Amino acid sequence: MIELIVSQGRVADRAPRMIEGAARTAQALSQRYGMATRTVGCPQPAAQDDWRESLPQARETLKGLQAAVQASVRQGPLTVMLSNTCSASLASLPVVAREHPDAVVLWIDAHGDFNTPDTTDSGYLGGMVLAGACGLWDSGHGAGLQPRQVVLVGARDIDDQERALLADAGVRILPPAAVTPEAVLAAIGDAPVWVHIDWDVLDPGHLPADYSVPNGLHPHQIRALFEAIPAAQLRGMELAEFNASLDEAVNASALAVILDIVAPVFQRLGAA
Repeated sequence: MIELIVSQGRVADRAPRMIEGAARTAQALSQRYGMATRTVGCPQPAAQDDWRESLPQARETLKGLQAAVQASVRQGPLTVMLSNTCSASLASLPVVAREHPDAVVLWIDAHGDFNTPDTTDSGYLGGMVLAGACGLWDSGHGAGLQPRQVVLVGARDIDDQERALLADAGVRILPPAAVTPEAVLAAIGDAPVWVHIDWDVLDPGHLPADYSVPNGLHPHQIRALFEAIPAAQLRGMELAEFNASLDEAVNASALAVILDIVAPVFQRLGAA
């Protein structure tokens, strides 16, 4: 049975309804497929703070998420984490590196998230996640991910220093125009696959996400990737950064988009 892991503690949230977005996504998936949920963390207000403040504040939530992800990975068949921010992946990616050392991580995101404390201009923890998981800086929650195992999918908003770090580390980048099922299948080969989606990878207008960037992917493109990736290779999936709206019509439309994108995964697992 698939258990949904839901991050409900603040993990560097700067927008006020990210935690609610994760909860609504979990509720929609649970209702559609009859899945149990495991909630980690207690909600706290969003803040415009720096990683130096947000990282220690998130410590207990990250520890709880890491324990939940590790238990799920060892149980199988599929780990699904619904997170308020990409920063929550500081907990999950070290588990992936340890439990699936040969896995390819598809980081489907508008951004590189490969800054370090020395290169970040924004100070946002979420922009440093991949670099932390790859050991370029010490988050206190582990590392071990090999940069050459990471493929940035749909990335288009990358800082200059960050781009240099990505190139030096050997992280592969598929910009939006190059994102096809064939390209992704070539990138993963026959390796296990871990998929992370930050909803800002979508072209703005499909659903509300923090840090949206123009000229992104469309929902059918991401669904096509899930249709193409062999079910036997998929080990886990993270869905992050749905910034729930005050308009219920917007939320309903956004959740319909999310459910349609991930439907091929759950249908092949017999969850439908």
